[in-house]
Amino acid sequence: MLPTRLVHFLRAATLAALVIAAGCQTAPVQEMSDARQAITVAREAGAEERAAKDLKAAVDFLQSAERFLYDRQYDLARRDALQAKSSALDALRRAEDSEDSEAQ
Repeated sequence: MLPTRLVHFLRAATLAALVIAAGCQTAPVQEMSDARQAITVAREAGAEERAAKDLKAAVDFLQSAERFLYDRQYDLARRDALQAKSSALDALRRAEDSEDSEAQ
C-alpha cells in the first residue's frame, strides 16, 4: 500500500492535469472551414444579388471568428464560425428560393 502522502500527491497531480487539459481548447478548424465553404456556395448561387443581407451577416460573423481565432479565444471563434455557416445557409436558401420564383 502507498503512503498517505504519496496518495494525496498523486490525487492532486491528477486533478491538476485534468484542470489543465480541460482548459486547453482546440482551434475550431473544421467550423471555420465549413463557414468558408458555405459562404462560397451561397455566393455561387447568387446570394450577393438575391440575399445580400444574409450573406453580409455570414461574412461579418466569419471575420469576427477569424479575429477571435487570432486572439486564441477558441470558444468565441467557434460560436461565430457556426453562426457564419448558419447565415450563409440562410443566404443560400433565399437565393435559391428567389431564383425559383423568377423562373416561374
